[in-house]
Amino acid sequence: MLYPRAIPLAIFLAIAAITALSVFAIESNARAREGAQMRAYAQGVAAALDRSGSGFASYLRAGAALFASLGEVSPETFDNFVRVLKLNTEYSGAEGIGWIPVIEARDLPAFIAATRKSQPSYPDVYPAPTSSIGRIAPVAMFAPATALNRRALGYDMYSDPNRAAAMAEAELNLRPAASGRIILMQETSGTAPAFAIYMPVVRGNRLAGFVYTPLRAREFLSAAIDRQGEHRFGVRLYDGEVDTGHLLVARSVGGAPRATVEQAVNIADRKLMLVVENGEANVLSPLSMVTLVFGLALASLLMLLARLLTQQAFEDQARLAFFEEQHSIRNSLTRELNHRVKNTLANVLSILSLTRRRATSLDDFADSLQGRIRALSATHDLLTVTEWGTTPIRAVIEAELQHFREVLGEDILLEGPDLELAPNDALSFGLAVHELATNAAKYGALSVPGGQVTIRWQRGPERAGDPSGEAAGEISWAEVEWQEVGGPPVAADRRRGFGTDLIEKVVAHELRQPVKLDFAPGGVRCVLRVPVRRPVGFRIRERERDRRVRKP
Repeated sequence: MLYPRAIPLAIFLAIAAITALSVFAIESNARAREGAQMRAYAQGVAAALDRSGSGFASYLRAGAALFASLGEVSPETFDNFVRVLKLNTEYSGAEGIGWIPVIEARDLPAFIAATRKSQPSYPDVYPAPTSSIGRIAPVAMFAPATALNRRALGYDMYSDPNRAAAMAEAELNLRPAASGRIILMQETSGTAPAFAIYMPVVRGNRLAGFVYTPLRAREFLSAAIDRQGEHRFGVRLYDGEVDTGHLLVARSVGGAPRATVEQAVNIADRKLMLVVENGEANVLSPLSMVTLVFGLALASLLMLLARLLTQQAFEDQARLAFFEEQHSIRNSLTRELNHRVKNTLANVLSILSLTRRRATSLDDFADSLQGRIRALSATHDLLTVTEWGTTPIRAVIEAELQHFREVLGEDILLEGPDLELAPNDALSFGLAVHELATNAAKYGALSVPGGQVTIRWQRGPERAGDPSGEAAGEISWAEVEWQEVGGPPVAADRRRGFGTDLIEKVVAHELRQPVKLDFAPGGVRCVLRVPVRRPVGFRIRERERDRRVRKP
């Protein structure tokens, strides 16, 4: 059974996808839980702010009710009222509580004179009114009476638009009203944001003044946060819209927030916006990390297991294909060996038959037959060395002329390029060279001193193809010329011998090319054409089902 190579990867991707979905579900639940925690925290802080604001508003209502029943608010009455309230300024963020009478600008000198009778160090009203028409609201009393709080005495509340707007709203609705962002007169740096709550005091139908409380925004928010306990969330408080220009105070977590929750807060009829933010790094929760590591480990393990099984299946298929290939090679080699043995035996029979016809005696028959059999053996030895592949034409010639060249040396010349012959062609060509050399040694140029044999070969033009279809690797042929010079004159009425018949019949038939053999008086000349083969590697043709078996 064949397993697709993509199976291990598909298993890994499937397990990884399941792991990713699990991590996504865990993270979604974690984010939902985190959002719920942030909303609950925001609601808790908002409730604490609302309680603080309502508490201050109750103090101011009580003071307004008391001061409205009196004809005049004296320092003793104001101090007694503050003592009874027991205002905890350190905890709430409030600077204290104050009394602001509302007077006409033309009555300012009389107000200053009357106030300094009970408060000799009371300062001049600032900023000084520019007109004697209109109302002013100077701070007349403030408690607790610290050196820092005394800086607020004499300040005209109507001189600041934010304060004036809050006082107008309180006068209109007859209930506490909070101002927008302001800077307290007690603030030495002049940068800490704050706001104030005003409660009107009405005697009859006339506005007598305001009871107010200034609050530092940072301390006011910190007091509410402290009531919720320590938490990892950051908090920002805005005056109305969530915008940088409306920011009152912030307790940031540092860096860009990853998630935020908004909660509206109403302080003395003024809408504030509380923003809770989470600045923790967006990392996976511990459960998600465990799930991710376990899922990837499981996916990798299953992928490895599937990979091993797939690899084993492919190796088994490849092994079976290899065995089939070896069996096919063995059969092919057996057939090839049988064919070559038959060809060799046929050559031997032909040599035997022709030698017997031309022999004049038993010794002549034995010598001729022995030489030709040795020529076949020398070529066979050469083919064995080359593993029955293509054999250089020079090597075939040297193998057949080895014992002649050892004796004659320079009398035999070889010239030609490197060309390769097929095994059967090398056998036939070797027989031809042996017969020509034997004839030259007996009757020709090699039989007398001074004789010389030159063997030249060159590549012929490329053939268009082999009509027989038996030489698929053949690309051209080599023309080999045997030329003898300096030997005895060749007789015109010479008797036709076995060597001539062997070359012109057997060799020409085996090489499928005509042989030109010329017994000229000056020396024998022979021209042979030998096919030159294209060198290719041995390969058994693949069957279609074997091509499908590939190692992964």
